[in-house]
Amino acid sequence: MRAMGLDVGDKRIGVAISDPEEIIARPLAVIPRDEDKSAIDAISRLVEQYDIRRIIVGLPYSLDGSLGRQADKVKNFVETLSRAIAVEIEFRDERLSTVATQRLLSEAGKKRSGKSRRDDAAAAFILQGYLDSRKVGDR
Repeated sequence: MRAMGLDVGDKRIGVAISDPEEIIARPLAVIPRDEDKSAIDAISRLVEQYDIRRIIVGLPYSLDGSLGRQADKVKNFVETLSRAIAVEIEFRDERLSTVATQRLLSEAGKKRSGKSRRDDAAAAFILQGYLDSRKVGDR
C-alpha cells in the first residue's frame, strides 16, 4: 500500500508518494490548479495508477497555531476531493515545510527550477513527516 502527500496551493498542487512499504516519500508531480475539477481528475488518476490508500494533505497553520484563510481554502479543496475519491484523507501541519524544503534543496546543491519544483518536494517533506511519525508510534 502506498500513501500520497499533497501540498495544495492556489496555483499548483505538489504531489509525492511513498514506497509500497510506506517508509520513504519521494516527489512525484506538480499539478496545475487552474480549475479544481481538472486537478482532482489528475489526482484521481494518480491514486489509481499507484494504488494509493491514504492521502496526507498539508494544512497551513499560522505560526501562532491558528488556521487562516489559506487553511480554509485547503479544507474546501479537500472536501471536494473526498467526494470524488474513496481514499482516506488526513491533514498534517505543514508549518515551515516550504522553508525547510528550500533549505534542504539548497544545502544539497540542487537548483530546482522555479516554484513548481519546490511544490512536489514540499509534498514529499509533509508525507515523510507523516511516515516518520507512524514509525515512532509503532515502537
